[in-house]
Amino acid sequence: MKTITIDTLFGPETLSVPRKPIKFRQIKAVMETLTVREEVAQYFKADRRYTAPAQVGELFSFLTSETKEHFFTMHLDGKNRILCLDLVSVGSLNQTIVHPREVFKTALLTASAGLICVHNHPTGDPNPSSEDIAITRRLKEAGEILGINLLDHIIIGSPDILSFVERGLL
Repeated sequence: MKTITIDTLFGPETLSVPRKPIKFRQIKAVMETLTVREEVAQYFKADRRYTAPAQVGELFSFLTSETKEHFFTMHLDGKNRILCLDLVSVGSLNQTIVHPREVFKTALLTASAGLICVHNHPTGDPNPSSEDIAITRRLKEAGEILGINLLDHIIIGSPDILSFVERGLL
């Protein structure tokens, strides 16, 4: 049996096939997201619906002891049940960089219907900064375009939390 190659048929000079590298990072992101989904299912009741800021505050109460800002997103299905918890960014004492692209990248991978953004203020004061308000507005607009609702943005202070929805900021 004779093996026929592309070079045999067309000659090495006549056919140039561009070679694209495999995007291992994208595959890794999908695998990590699926793993997170499985881990979340193990630790949370599958039927628990997150409908109140106090529930989210309780879930993220560990952030009160952090010395840096952490920005998380909760990916929710159509019934407000957790699909994924995503640590989007870790910053400094009083700020963290958040971009809509990073927030919605994993939200699309998990087929989220809605998001709740959560971040802490290590100073303990849960009042939103102008940057907090601006990024929330950008995330809401991006979510509307993608069909993923931004349900709330919650700031964890010590001992209080602030909900953008309850304050009328979202």
